[in-house]
Amino acid sequence: MTGRTDLRELRAGLAAAVRGEVDFGTTARALTTMDASNYRRVPLGVVSPRDADDVAAALSVCRTHGVPVVARGGGTSIAGQATGTGVVLDFTRHMNRLLSLDPEARTAVVQPGLVLDRLQEAAAPYGLRFGPDPSTHSRCTLGGMIGNNSCGSHSVAWGTTADNVRELSVLTPRGERLRPGPGWAGAPAGLRELVDGELARLRTGFPELPRRISGYAVDALLPERGADVARSFCGSEGTLGVLTEAVVDLVRAPRARALAVLAYADESGAAEAAAGLLEHRPLTVEGMAADLVPSAADLPRGGAWLFVETGGETEAEARARAEAVVRTADVLDALVVTDPARQRALWRIREDASGTATRMPDGTEAWPGWEDCAVPPARLGAYLRDFRRLLADHGLRGTPYGHFGDGCIHVRIDFDLLTGPGVARFRRFSEDLADLVVAHGGSLSGEHGDGQARAELLPRMYGAGTVALFARVKGVWDPDDLLNPGVLVRPAPLDANLRFSALPRGPVDVAFGYPADGGDFSAAVRRCVGVAKCRTASASGPAVMCPSFRATGEEEHSTRGRARLLHEMLAGELVTDGWRSTEVRDALDLCLSCKGCRSDCPVGVDMATYKAEFLHHHYAGRRRPAAHYAMGWLPVWLAWVARTGSAALVNAGASVGPLARAAKRLGGIAPEREIPRVAGETFTRWWRGRRPAAPPGDGPLVVLWPDTFTEHLSPSVGRAAVRVLEAAGLRVALPPTLRMRGRPVGDGRSRSAARLLTARRSRVCCGLTYLSTGQLDRARAVLRRTLDLMEPVLAADAPVVVLEPSCAAALRTDAPELLHDDPRAARLAARVLTFAEALERHAPDWTPPSLDRPVVGQTHCHQHAVLGSAADRRLRAAAGLTGELSGGCCGLAGNFGFERGHHEVSTACAEEHLLPSVREAPEDAVVLADGFSCRTQLEQLAGVRGRHLAEVLAAALDGTGTEDG
Repeated sequence: MTGRTDLRELRAGLAAAVRGEVDFGTTARALTTMDASNYRRVPLGVVSPRDADDVAAALSVCRTHGVPVVARGGGTSIAGQATGTGVVLDFTRHMNRLLSLDPEARTAVVQPGLVLDRLQEAAAPYGLRFGPDPSTHSRCTLGGMIGNNSCGSHSVAWGTTADNVRELSVLTPRGERLRPGPGWAGAPAGLRELVDGELARLRTGFPELPRRISGYAVDALLPERGADVARSFCGSEGTLGVLTEAVVDLVRAPRARALAVLAYADESGAAEAAAGLLEHRPLTVEGMAADLVPSAADLPRGGAWLFVETGGETEAEARARAEAVVRTADVLDALVVTDPARQRALWRIREDASGTATRMPDGTEAWPGWEDCAVPPARLGAYLRDFRRLLADHGLRGTPYGHFGDGCIHVRIDFDLLTGPGVARFRRFSEDLADLVVAHGGSLSGEHGDGQARAELLPRMYGAGTVALFARVKGVWDPDDLLNPGVLVRPAPLDANLRFSALPRGPVDVAFGYPADGGDFSAAVRRCVGVAKCRTASASGPAVMCPSFRATGEEEHSTRGRARLLHEMLAGELVTDGWRSTEVRDALDLCLSCKGCRSDCPVGVDMATYKAEFLHHHYAGRRRPAAHYAMGWLPVWLAWVARTGSAALVNAGASVGPLARAAKRLGGIAPEREIPRVAGETFTRWWRGRRPAAPPGDGPLVVLWPDTFTEHLSPSVGRAAVRVLEAAGLRVALPPTLRMRGRPVGDGRSRSAARLLTARRSRVCCGLTYLSTGQLDRARAVLRRTLDLMEPVLAADAPVVVLEPSCAAALRTDAPELLHDDPRAARLAARVLTFAEALERHAPDWTPPSLDRPVVGQTHCHQHAVLGSAADRRLRAAAGLTGELSGGCCGLAGNFGFERGHHEVSTACAEEHLLPSVREAPEDAVVLADGFSCRTQLEQLAGVRGRHLAEVLAAALDGTGTEDG
């Protein structure tokens, strides 16, 4: 491409030839600059083909214009092979179907964009599955797995992807349609002649390893190996042809499984034991060390562990095999688990390692690049010792883990990829490690492919002659070097195109403190390494992240997509208008600020905070959307209604159609929404006029926080909480409302008589509505005023009980991160307790009333992400409330679901888990919803009244069975 005219002609040619989407816009390009590697390349545009004809048409246009093409699936490749400077073919939008499944033949026909978990779900009813299962199984695609020859934890039993591929449908760059398979089926012209002339090299130049992924698998074309063209195509990383369809083999899944967790003193001990366990024919032999585990509480005593899974026709048979493994293994300690839920919890520790490994225990960043070397399993212990020594010699640290049974090690290393000397050390270490792997008879890649990270070093593994053979193979398939140039053959240098080089070197002026990232917003954005757990199609268990992606299926509305756009905003090359960017604004618009990513993302990306930060800068000095004033300033408007006693008038106006429509139009509120009713009597007014049923006891004092929603919209929750807390023997007080004017005297604690005379009443507020709309200056002022009011409480030992989960989360995390210069914010955060936590900690001997009823509903997303729900589960169990609440997000999410243009996504989020759980609930089920948003969503979309746990318990104490407020 030589200029703007050529680019316009390319785009027009693709738009005319392709029925799928052709997008050369800033957002589409920004979303595909990176995969899960260290590399960044900016494409010209993105094409989403509808079928093989579209692929052929796109290849033809790109060949005419001399533009390279990169095939992309889930974008989770770790070596840079899913990025490119030309046109990206995105297969996830349309070519993502399971075309057929034959249980008798145990085969499936898949398109390249099909996510692995969708295939597993379809095969499961027949007792079948696809053998390979990378930890990214919930978002990686079959096309990407074939391109990289992916493996996963079960490869000791079922092999690599290449072992499970029967036949492929491939388009060559020049438009030839081939069907690669065994017996030279689908070979391009000239390939057989090339192989026939290199038989000696193919028989001697390729190490025998269960995990040899590096280079091209040309040795699969040997006659004694069946001349399998499909197998040789696997692992070619999109450089030979474009996959449009695949016939894959399925394996019989065991009916029951057991998991033996074997503990060793250190990782070398675990590694040396792994090979000896293979004789038991396990399904997995996975290893990890203590420095990768956030908490080893659920693991047996030790410094490293092997996860050895066994199968059987019955649970007893699977357990017996696991116990046999334990008996023959020389372990410090061991655990055998057959409960599927507990197994999943343990496996999550291992599966999240690709993300958690990106931060060292002290918070230092760690990066891929040497993610998956493999050595003969019998040499793994010796290799790991040498590897640790090499790290120390270079002054580096890493946390190895991975497929010990196959000799394949994953590791993230704390490379400095931001400075010249750091990048130079990255190169020296890479060269030395390549030599070490080869010395142990290993492969530079054991799972994720070479990409740009390792292809430059392939001569050290194979020698110049075999690498030259790879180039000749590439020439046969792709004589124009159209597909993924710079990968595998004639590779780009391993230290070029680093994604960090485009980011600003100096600090970015921001409002939040970003304590986990040293105050550096660039480092916070760098947290997203692209493992894309946010792109899962369904939220399993209690998970929340990322509801807007699941509702839309669009990358830009995933946590990763938004992080990519923020990265490009900071880089300034594609997104050139910084904080004023409309592309970033539009991507963040559908972020619900649910904070699910804060807990569910393996690296702790907190997009809700990033969104608030962006909105703060984006609208600085400019008029904001009407909803920011209508709902961002909700505490002000509701306080005004309370002071003027106009709740009845407001409610009456909201019930009159024309008035309600006008108010919603002016306030930027979705016309589909009903305006919630304002309570006639606020919670604090009820508190001041109440007559306690009994004199206050001598139990511990708790301060009950009158959040805006409890105060003005759901005072019944506050009244119920007071009833229960006092019944539990606690003394309840509300926060002070007297705030001194003027500056403090002396040390800031003494007050002059003049200041007492000028004091005025005020109310505490967590600032949530200002935070969620990015009005951070206002949020900071509100929080400082709140801290002034709370000083007497902070001087005492009383806990602060917050009933609204979103407000509790704001006080516990947002306040100290926004007021990072005010130690009082951290002190207040440390005092915040949920309703259940307060009862558990300060009334441990209290027994709640017994209800003996099932519960349905949804754990509040902020409760899941920030506060934790363990105390709530224990309190429900003690009260005889049985069953688990669902995960996901209700979709209302404070102001989000009320804003114009959000109703469809808001409803889709509710329909994922919350509404189905309520519809399917038994008649006597209690519908729990601790958040005002959740209760409002239930009422407006399902006509169901959800109740706070405090209301349910208070009603039981009063013997009414209900609490109608």
